[in-house]
Amino acid sequence: MLKSLLKPKAWIAKVLLLIVIVGFFASGFSGYLTPIQELLNSEAMSFKVGDTQFSAYMLVRASIIIILLFWLASIVSDFGEAHLKKLKNVNVSNRALIIKALQILIYFIAFLVAMDLLEIDLTGLAIFSGAIGIGVGIGLQKIASNFISGIILLFEKTVVEDDLIELEDGTSGFVRHTGARYTMIETFENREIMIPNEDFITHRMTNWTYSNTLGRIDIQVGVSYKSDIKKAHRLLLEAAKEHPKSSKEVQPVCFLEEYGDSAVMFTLYFWVDNIIEGRKKPKSEVLFSIWDKFEANNIEIPFPQRDVHVKNIGELK
Repeated sequence: MLKSLLKPKAWIAKVLLLIVIVGFFASGFSGYLTPIQELLNSEAMSFKVGDTQFSAYMLVRASIIIILLFWLASIVSDFGEAHLKKLKNVNVSNRALIIKALQILIYFIAFLVAMDLLEIDLTGLAIFSGAIGIGVGIGLQKIASNFISGIILLFEKTVVEDDLIELEDGTSGFVRHTGARYTMIETFENREIMIPNEDFITHRMTNWTYSNTLGRIDIQVGVSYKSDIKKAHRLLLEAAKEHPKSSKEVQPVCFLEEYGDSAVMFTLYFWVDNIIEGRKKPKSEVLFSIWDKFEANNIEIPFPQRDVHVKNIGELK
């Protein structure tokens, strides 16, 4: 509710808020609010904190001034953000950093102007400063941590918009927005997940597109002991090289890994130039190609099997 007052999104809300504020000040200048002002300024509706006296009128006036200033600050902030996003000669991370710095500056100026208009002597609140400071420090610890982590990410440029990332818990997707408190990830299922900025600093994170978009795909294949394993090795490489997404700069490689219980195990590695276009489809298509090539060349992919030898079969009968 407070956020919607300080920063209304809809234009109708902004217009209504402006009408209410203008009407309030117009009534004050015309003298219609004088009886109400005298009532709110009376001793019965006033209290002291240290040497500073507060009245109900002062609190109402302060609330209106704060809402008005932060409302104007939000309009200036949105206006500046919209124009900064149009700067094509500045990369995404630098634009986000400039926007964040501009927002901090605008709201800080609004805060100073509000303190000046309200003529608040902050020394009068010194009696509560210790307790308030501890409470605010504990309550805003995570918020401050996420905010600072977001600034670090923007400076280091380790995570920028449209990067393909994978978190330690297996969550993967594209970075769509980096905010003051969180980074929004759009997963392959079109889910939008808000990840606290602190997680990118304190946990491991894989950025598939940090320095380039080249990505490796691994395929493990078992070949029967009865088959020609050298021909199988050649066919595996052919299947990878013939795929249109296979990189021409980095050639596929295939290794004989081990002699397993039921099969000779090969591992095929091939690379795609743009991992953003996906890994599952090229992997699936290469697997289909391997199946067709093995079938055409009598290369068998065995299923797990065991040989059982029964001794003294006569005694069992």
